[in-house]
Amino acid sequence: MKDHFFQYLCKRLYLGLLTLLIILFASYALLRLAPGDPSKSSFLAGGDGSAASSTGMMDSDKSSMGKNVLLEKKLNLDKPLLVGFFLWMKDAVQGDFGTSVSVDKGRPVWTLIKERLPVTLRLNILAILLTYLLAVPVGIQTAVRADSKFDRLSTFFLFFLYSLPVLWTALMLQAVFCKGGMFPVFPLKGLTPTVSDGMSTWKIMLLYVSHYTLPVLCLSYGSFAGIARFTRAGMLEVIRQEYIRTARAKGVPEHAVIYHHAFRNALIIMITLFAGILPSLVAGSILVEYIFNIPGMGALSMLALSSRDIPLLMALFSFSGFLTLSGILLADILYMLADPRIGFSSKNG
Repeated sequence: MKDHFFQYLCKRLYLGLLTLLIILFASYALLRLAPGDPSKSSFLAGGDGSAASSTGMMDSDKSSMGKNVLLEKKLNLDKPLLVGFFLWMKDAVQGDFGTSVSVDKGRPVWTLIKERLPVTLRLNILAILLTYLLAVPVGIQTAVRADSKFDRLSTFFLFFLYSLPVLWTALMLQAVFCKGGMFPVFPLKGLTPTVSDGMSTWKIMLLYVSHYTLPVLCLSYGSFAGIARFTRAGMLEVIRQEYIRTARAKGVPEHAVIYHHAFRNALIIMITLFAGILPSLVAGSILVEYIFNIPGMGALSMLALSSRDIPLLMALFSFSGFLTLSGILLADILYMLADPRIGFSSKNG
């Protein structure tokens, strides 16, 4: 068993590294081949973006051109595509992803990511925990009570939630429950409350909860509806199997039938969904972070994309690609833990 697992792990790591290399090359090529030249952008060069006059060229224009040339050399944009990608990979393998050229000029890319990553992690971990803690029990109960009034009402409510756009939902929640709305209970923006001297621990915790409530709700309601429906579908498929009828015929308690026999075999679907959670932990939500003015990874990705900050974008692509492939590998391993019949080798039958 250990030999099969080691062989499987080595094979998957090799394929994962090859896939990551292809993803990074495709990302780098698209950034290089996209219309426009990042080194000549007025935002990057610091100029006003105006064309040179026909009578002559100002000293500031010459200075901007010099900066453009230096930036081209710094980003290896003056070299062929394959050469530029090889030089970037050479530095990236050593842990050097370069410095930002537009979002925060001159600062190391990893410094920018490390500043914003904890914010997005806290927000998304809370959203994922809330989603699974609520969605899985709802999905199980709707499957157990299939075609009942509870199932029909839950189905309508879940599809209604799933159809709500995040942008509209976030703005409506702000309009109703934030300052200036009908029920000004929650703060309008940000995740960090203003703490004054003399505040009790419970008061500070309540302030933090109030800041996190609406962003976490906006991040979780769509996933809650989807996971609950997938859980219901998986449970319905399992509880109709013959071994479930046999367990009931033997007098096994209903809760043991549902949670020990049926739910364990329905975990395969939820593990598949779980594979996509790791990249979402660091990718963040661009819309939610923008609306609630949260300085997280989503906002950083938007800034990097809008300004074509190639070093920062490549670091974000590397991070997201690595976590996506890691999530897929973790899901494959969890499959075997959930169902021992699944092995790492076809010889295991």
